[in-house]
Amino acid sequence: MTEPTYSVAVIGAGRPRGKEGATGFGMSHAHAKGYAATGHCKLVAVADLVEPNARAFADEHGDDDTQVFADFREMLRKTRPDIVSICTWPGLHADMVVASAEAGARAIHCEKPMAPTWGEARRMAEAAANAGAQLTFNHQRRFEAPYRTARRLAREGAIGDLVQVQLSCGDMFDWGTHWFDMLLYYVGEEPATWVIGQVDRSTTRSVFGVEMETQGLAHVGFASGVRGLVTTGDYLHDGPARTDGTQPRREALGAMQRLIGTTGVIEVGVRGTYNERVRILNGDSAGWHEAETIGAGHFEEAIAAGIADLVACIGSGHEPELSVNKAIRSTELIFATYESSRRRARIDLPLDSVDGNPLHDMIAGH
Repeated sequence: MTEPTYSVAVIGAGRPRGKEGATGFGMSHAHAKGYAATGHCKLVAVADLVEPNARAFADEHGDDDTQVFADFREMLRKTRPDIVSICTWPGLHADMVVASAEAGARAIHCEKPMAPTWGEARRMAEAAANAGAQLTFNHQRRFEAPYRTARRLAREGAIGDLVQVQLSCGDMFDWGTHWFDMLLYYVGEEPATWVIGQVDRSTTRSVFGVEMETQGLAHVGFASGVRGLVTTGDYLHDGPARTDGTQPRREALGAMQRLIGTTGVIEVGVRGTYNERVRILNGDSAGWHEAETIGAGHFEEAIAAGIADLVACIGSGHEPELSVNKAIRSTELIFATYESSRRRARIDLPLDSVDGNPLHDMIAGH
């Protein structure tokens, strides 16, 4: 039986990662490579307000038939793609996802974080459900070797029963969207029941057009008794300054992630190794020992693995690993943390009392 070929359109070409003029990580280019690697997708169109970026993207990833547009709505109307990849800043996601669903896209793959407000995140989920479109968000770390290895070890009982998951990163929203997603990944997708959080915003800071906290803390509860702890913005110097004058830093937790069980501990991203190193402490050997990691590499390889999975799930009835059902739960934890800080109270889930962004409300003095 011949495998289907899906038409793909990309919104937001941007510039490749690390190239002059780039304002992000060049996610659209990683998406395009992922679709090409499946062997079942064809890039039919790209939309970007900056025409030279769109044309360069089409030249690199498409063919003579790939169309270029400045208006994404016109692109959707004229090409009717099977799959739409959205690689723009978070504040643009909602309108683009909704328009793609209404245009009849079978699958929509959007960059993270979902949206700057809780209401927009829910609107995207509802629009996709109403249209019968498969909606995914690129939390690609679910495919990366260190995290898959840590979860596998925990599931195999290497540290006994899971008691707590600790995670540390730069902020609750942009980086935190990954870490809240990883928290749910480690606890087997169990929904959280409550959140207690506090944030500080002593300095002005924004990422991709969204205001961020300076430092924060979230304590997350699950009915199983497992607890999650997410800290942000808390770094320590880690060695002498680099030749370019920047200062190496590490999370105050001592690792990016720590899984604590009844009989041992697993750490991911141990001091200075970002997400490459996994080590375990249990009764099997004296002291810490390194675990062999199995899974996709960081960034492009993991993104390609996520795209291969979502393409395989189109029309199959299987839920993609990066499904909106998972993304909406991790996004809820972000806004619940902000709301807890705003109200100075524990927030019981689901988060029904919020439509906007409580952090932005606090900044505005509301």
